[in-house]
Amino acid sequence: MITPILPGERAEIMQSAEAVKGRSLWVDARRRLFRNKAAVVSMIVLGIITLMAIFAPLLSPYAFDEIDYDLVQRAPSWWPGDDVLGYAGGAHWFGMDSVGRDLFIRTLYGARVSLAVGLVATCVSLMIGVLYGATAGFLGGRIDNLMMRFVDILYSLPFIFFVIILMVIFEQNFILLFVAIGAVEWLTMARIVRGQTLSVKQKEFVEAARAGGVGTWGIITRHIIPNVVGPVIIYVTLTIPAVILAESFLSFLGLGIREPMTSWGVLISEGANALETAPWLLIFPAVFMAITLFCFNFIGDGLRDALDPKDR
Repeated sequence: MITPILPGERAEIMQSAEAVKGRSLWVDARRRLFRNKAAVVSMIVLGIITLMAIFAPLLSPYAFDEIDYDLVQRAPSWWPGDDVLGYAGGAHWFGMDSVGRDLFIRTLYGARVSLAVGLVATCVSLMIGVLYGATAGFLGGRIDNLMMRFVDILYSLPFIFFVIILMVIFEQNFILLFVAIGAVEWLTMARIVRGQTLSVKQKEFVEAARAGGVGTWGIITRHIIPNVVGPVIIYVTLTIPAVILAESFLSFLGLGIREPMTSWGVLISEGANALETAPWLLIFPAVFMAITLFCFNFIGDGLRDALDPKDR
């Protein structure tokens, strides 16, 4: 005899089924990431800096290239001490630089350039490194050995000098700076993706796709790459600060961004030259850059912990 299920019992059964329903890896990872206070605070701070850079013209009445020779190297009005050259007054919250330009708006425009270089160059290295590493790992054999020996040869070259040679040969071009840095940052990405591909390509779903007639390129793009995206995302958060530092180093050497456009590297270079007489020229862009780098590293640590399958 079959006992009918009452409406109240049906609701309890549905609730029990929802309670035991499994959660995907991405849902678990998102929950663990948002439980990481350092990563959440870093995302908020990084978002604020990004918004300030985007809406920079609305945050200051001055232009980034506006020069006032009467306020050359003036300190902000709140700067302590009596041994400065004078105070800027007005809305010059970070003071003035060595040619009389507002440092606050130039720091925000420097954030635009530095973050843009970091993101675009990282995207370039991401596309090259992921495709190269996945192809080498999946094909294996002699092709894999040949492709990875080419990576080893490039590793043996000092990459920063390679970028400098590119900048000297093709002149200082804003777009070339993105490509040049990204073109030498893909090597580690390729090695990481190759290692992950070697462990994934023997899985059952790859064998099923191969048995189903899916081609090599289809397996790489639709099965291999989506399954190695976890370590790639983590490494991306660590590549962006490395790219920002590389751009800052080039700008510090005078091979990066051209005036009147600026970046944090340019501002830090100018501030280092005037450290004794105008320390605010170095402090503010250096603090912004340090906070941004810390944020990316904390986010990377949070993603590493969140995407670790052993912590599920």
